[in-house]
Amino acid sequence: MTAFKAYDIRGVWGTDLNPDLVYKIGYFLPGVLNATSVLIGQDVRLSSNEMFDALTDGITDAGADVVDAGLATTPMIYWGTGKFDFDASVMITASHNHKFYNGLKFSGKNVLPVGYDNGLNQIEALIRENEPILKKQKGKIESIDLNSNYLNFLKDYQTDFSNLNVSIDISNGMAGLFAKQLFGEKVLYLNCELDGNFPAHEPNPLEPENQEQIKKAVLENKSDIGLIFDGDADRVMFIDEKGRFISPDLIIALLGHYFFEERKESGKVVQDIRTSKAVADYLGQFNVDVETWRVGRAYGATKLKEVDGIYGGELAGHYYFRDFYYSDSGLLAALIVLRIVNDFHKQGKVFSEVMSDISTYANTGEVNFKLDQKQQAMDAVKAYFEANEPPDRFLDFDGYRLDFEDWWFNIRPSNTEPYLRFLAEAKSQKLLDAKTKIIFELISEFK
Repeated sequence: MTAFKAYDIRGVWGTDLNPDLVYKIGYFLPGVLNATSVLIGQDVRLSSNEMFDALTDGITDAGADVVDAGLATTPMIYWGTGKFDFDASVMITASHNHKFYNGLKFSGKNVLPVGYDNGLNQIEALIRENEPILKKQKGKIESIDLNSNYLNFLKDYQTDFSNLNVSIDISNGMAGLFAKQLFGEKVLYLNCELDGNFPAHEPNPLEPENQEQIKKAVLENKSDIGLIFDGDADRVMFIDEKGRFISPDLIIALLGHYFFEERKESGKVVQDIRTSKAVADYLGQFNVDVETWRVGRAYGATKLKEVDGIYGGELAGHYYFRDFYYSDSGLLAALIVLRIVNDFHKQGKVFSEVMSDISTYANTGEVNFKLDQKQQAMDAVKAYFEANEPPDRFLDFDGYRLDFEDWWFNIRPSNTEPYLRFLAEAKSQKLLDAKTKIIFELISEFK
């Protein structure tokens, strides 16, 4: 079943996913997650209503109840799961993917992320081996209004940033449910209307072509900062006043000013294996212990809870918070970043200056290689450096990360796409170019 991924279920509607399959997912879900009641939210995609009907038919035929939150951001469903102590929840969304996609994101009791390793594999096996049998007692469907309570929670993080000039691209996605109530009317909004056709651009803020509108708006509006959300609002990314995209991992360092400087907290921060060395270097001023772990919410949020960290983040623009049930929220991250940038602005320091203080390395950004022999390529690169330049540190829990005195690299297979992903960083561009030339030549032998 091609739609079953490492972190969720996702694919092209009508091809990878269809009503029959979604019905069966719904039917077997309550048993796997030991749920008598399941909270459901959905995004604005054109297929979401059809998916909702199939999913809830399956859940109620299995004898469990459905609580319908209606249109929602993914983080709102995480929050509602924890706040109202649901046994399980499902968000109908394909996040940043093209409009023809849809999918399902799952949480268990206490907002535990449910991925392939801890539940989706069991649902897949049950679908392969069994047929649904209607329960004598069919479950019921009732509605819940989470919006006002969730909005009030987020408003606790608001600050007066009226002296900032801000531009925000909603990407026609679910952040539009709350953006104007949180950021105010003085902000320049782009693509704020909920529209499952995503007419402005695909709701993936990591792709440079999707950043063009917000970059242009920041420059033309003379904005101090630009924000761009993905389709389901669990991610947010930032543009500086010069119209330049900020690598999302660097925001992990910036968030330290709020948690460790303003709130005077102490504790751990979790970063993913692709994160710049600059993050731990910068957080050192706050005496923070930084934990490095695997990519993806199913791993990042679980690790943050395991170590009882304050917050965490990923290169992909996810930011997790202990005060948010160890889950990620684009809107919450945005409010905190605006608060920090506003404080620096009062001190006469612009956003680009703040970020240049953090970023001290030359970086390739994430490079994708389409390969069939992904593992063989990874092993060849690893073997080369073990023989010729033994690393100071080696991590192998999400691909390979090899750290050296003045540079490092991570090479990992994508969990969701047919790519080998590579990222490297060095103290100088010259060193970075020399090392990546060696690695790219090694990888090219497996194309």
